[in-house]
Amino acid sequence: MAINAVLYLWKIMGKMPLFALFKNTGNIFRKDEIGLEIAQIALPATLALAADPIASLVDTAFIGQIGPVELAAVGVSIAIFNQVSRITIFPLVSVTTSLVAEEDTIKRLTVEAHEEEKLEKGFATSEEMEELISEVECKTMTLNNISAKVEARHERKHIPSASSALVIGSVLGLIQTFFLIAYAKPILNYMGVNSDSPMIKPAQQYLTLRSIGAPAVLLSLALQGIFRGFKDTKTPFYATILGDLANVILDPIFIFLFNWGVSGAAIAHVISQYLISLILLWKLIEEVDLLPPSSKDLKFGQFLKNGFLLMVRVIAVTFCVTLAASLAARQGSTSMAAFQVCLQIWLATSLLADGLAVAAQTILASAFVKKDYDRATTIASRVLQLSVVLGLVLTVNLLVGLPFSSRLFTKDLKVLQLIGVGIPFIAVTQPINALAFVFDGINFGASDFAYSAYSMVSVAVVSILCLFILSSSHGYVGIWVALSMYMSLRAIAGFLRIGSGSGPWSFLKA
Repeated sequence: MAINAVLYLWKIMGKMPLFALFKNTGNIFRKDEIGLEIAQIALPATLALAADPIASLVDTAFIGQIGPVELAAVGVSIAIFNQVSRITIFPLVSVTTSLVAEEDTIKRLTVEAHEEEKLEKGFATSEEMEELISEVECKTMTLNNISAKVEARHERKHIPSASSALVIGSVLGLIQTFFLIAYAKPILNYMGVNSDSPMIKPAQQYLTLRSIGAPAVLLSLALQGIFRGFKDTKTPFYATILGDLANVILDPIFIFLFNWGVSGAAIAHVISQYLISLILLWKLIEEVDLLPPSSKDLKFGQFLKNGFLLMVRVIAVTFCVTLAASLAARQGSTSMAAFQVCLQIWLATSLLADGLAVAAQTILASAFVKKDYDRATTIASRVLQLSVVLGLVLTVNLLVGLPFSSRLFTKDLKVLQLIGVGIPFIAVTQPINALAFVFDGINFGASDFAYSAYSMVSVAVVSILCLFILSSSHGYVGIWVALSMYMSLRAIAGFLRIGSGSGPWSFLKA
């Protein structure tokens, strides 16, 4: 009797939408078609995401040889540039990836349907005139159809979303350039670099020159979003590697040989960004017809609507992390130094999960267009399971390695002591972080931008309250407890959407 009750309960649970997340757990590492597709997209995407931070570390090492004032000045300028860019970069890349993936899938389905219709007509004609058409002519007709299919594959695609992304990326880049150049000094003053500070001159030089590369940064990321939509993450990876390699080579030449100092570092970085953009644009022109028949074909409305939603989301995320840093700074330089080291490690590990998120977004966008809901469920469950495994691996590695490697960042015993306090939070939250980032990719793949934005705002409101309360009552530890709650709430928001079978996941209730 008890066994029957358990079996009945298990059967009922199997029909719940939440149970779909644990579907086929034994297939996590299976090298089937879905597993290989995830790996082919996720691995190059992860390597491309990791290449830029590594190049930035090398860049920082070269600048550090000039002097501590220049290093601090460039650090402030990079922080400003990244914060301003982040508001537009993340929405642009995410929306571009989803729209291009959807549109490319629709195009391919239309071409396939048209080719099947032509083949059916060809076979029907051969049956009706069987006595008049010879076997050779029938074979010729079939060969012509195959030839036409091959030619169609080599034709350049017309993807309006791709053209729209490039226009928007270029315009946003130009706006960012003019804004940062015009307001470089007031922004630096706001960040604490006063006019009488020795940092003001190198910081303003670097920020002004670096801003010239803003159009290339936005354009290259729009191009990366387009290639991701085509399920091609290898091309952006190769382009990023070449660009970052050029940056590393040009840095010592411009900084030391030409004696340009921080200006040389900025110029080297700008050249590398334009090189990445040119490589990606050159490769894209081979595949896509970037000139739309008319301006009506451009999808500015969809970009602006979804982009605005994601911009709200980015602002909420940025505010939480910035507030945490500000609260740590108020507790003194020792707390701030330890917090910055821990935070950078905490965020850097997310790059690995971001590769899975890119794969989830790209493949799911195609599956939802085809209304292949079984495939969508399988993909979502597979990447979520992989994210948990990835998080557990990171947890073990960080718990074992970070207590020793933390000495690479500082020799100060008090800072090391506080880093040791933060290590358990950094390590234990890795599975939660990985789930949170992958859920973002799943939401974007389902074009669930509104839920992603509104849920993040709700999470941010609760997290901000926790940060104020816990930091005042428990200091440095309280900040990390609040940040752990922040990531947990992000993961829970993802679970609730799929687990409740709401929004684009309503088919799970059927």
